[in-house]
This record gives sequence, C-alpha cells and structure tokens, in this order.
Amino acid sequence: MAYIIVFGNEKGGAGKSTIAMHVLTALLRCEFRVSAIDIDLRQRTLTRYIENRKNYIDRNGICLPLPRISRMKSAERPGMPPNDEAGLTAFQQAILEFDEVTDFIVVDCAGSHSALAELAHAMADTLVTPMNDSFIDFDVLAHIDPATNAVTSPSVYSEMVWDARKARAETGAQPIEWVVTRNRVGPQNMHNKRRVGAALKDLSRRIGFRLAPGLSDRVVFRELFPLGLTLLDIKDVGGGALSISNVAARQEIRDLVSALKLPNVEVRF
Repeated sequence: MAYIIVFGNEKGGAGKSTIAMHVLTALLRCEFRVSAIDIDLRQRTLTRYIENRKNYIDRNGICLPLPRISRMKSAERPGMPPNDEAGLTAFQQAILEFDEVTDFIVVDCAGSHSALAELAHAMADTLVTPMNDSFIDFDVLAHIDPATNAVTSPSVYSEMVWDARKARAETGAQPIEWVVTRNRVGPQNMHNKRRVGAALKDLSRRIGFRLAPGLSDRVVFRELFPLGLTLLDIKDVGGGALSISNVAARQEIRDLVSALKLPNVEVRF
C-alpha cells in the first residue's frame, strides 16, 4: 500500500504547495514512485505546478522526474460545494487508483475547512502543516495569552486533526505522524522568532506534533513555479553553478525531508 503524505493548513499562504512539490520531487529523485492528488479544486496550485513542469519538459526536450497526477475530474463542476459527496467519492477513487502502483501519495489541501479536507487528514500516514513564522499563523494551531505567551486552548484546526486521529485509530491503522514546519522564516525580527519557537515547543508537547525545519523566505521559490522546477532540478536544466543562496535552500530541503522520517527514504540528492 502507498504511504500517504498530506499537506494541510486551514490558513492560505503558508507555502503548502511549494513544500509539497519539493518533497515529492525529492522522493522521485530517490527513485520512488510518487502520485499527487490536489484537493484544492479551486486554486489547484499543485496541479498547476506539475502542469508547468510537464510543459517545461516538452518545450525543452529534457528529462525530469514527473509524478502521476489526479485532478479528480469527476468532482470538478461549477458551483460544487466543498462538502459535496461527489468530491469525497472522487478522492477515495483517486487513492484507490494510486494505492498499488505508487510508493507515496502526496495530497495538497486547500487553505480552508471542508469534509474533503477532514477525510484527507484522517487518511494521512504523515500530516505536514507548514506555517508562516508569526503568531497570526500560530493562531491556526492554538490560542495564546498575549501577556504570557502561554497556550490557552487549541484551535479549530488542531481539534480537527485530533478528530482525524481518533477516526483513524478506530480503523486500527497506525497513528498519524503530525509534523509542523516553520516556513518562510525571514532573517529579521529575532525576538519574534524566539517567542514563536518557544510557544511551538510548548504546544508540540501538549497536542502531540513534531517540529521540523521549513523553508526560508527566498525569491527563488516563487521564480521556479512558472517553470515547474524545484531547487533540486537546477543543475539538470543548465542553470550553471548554484548561488550560495540556492545551495542553502537545497540544504533546507534535505533537512526537511530527513526530518519527516518517511519510511525507507534515504536522502540522496
């Protein structure tokens, strides 16, 4: 059976699709068979990223690893509500389609709540929740006392993950491995970084997730999207020597993939 990695966060703009694309490319370069399911049926950012990659390959006549991609076409119709039964069925069909022909299934969720997102979270072997390095994004995970930074209560998203864990436990499956990454970390505002970091460590112990390094806020990640490329592809497309910033970004990707502790994955890129 395929191992399912879900990238989820109810707040948009956290970099889920960028991280998902780099993780699936890393797995492809480790010679695993990888499939992708984009359940953000409106924005379709991961789907667009992979389409851009296919177009780049066709345009330039080069060979780059590509995942299988499901667009859940049977669920794509105008005005479809996010909790529509057709969407849930289409997602389950996509999982079944890929289950025996790939090693990993990468699922990219929308930055909003829906029954489809709930189902995806409950099916995750590993759940990756990227968050921007601020208390605005921290609020997606938990609420804090502004005077002491003490966590006062979990957020609705954390409660949804808790419900997904309970639903998965009832099936007898292995527990969900929940990993939170601090994404788009900037070089400034060190005091805020320390406060967010301390609050996350406290919260990780209380609600049961692991912290993993994310990706810094670098222009290169935004520049690569229209080409469908990742930092792992630059040497293969005639990009010349990597800049110091690009070398550092590649190392961030290595650190992230290693920290996810995915089964049988040995970082070789």
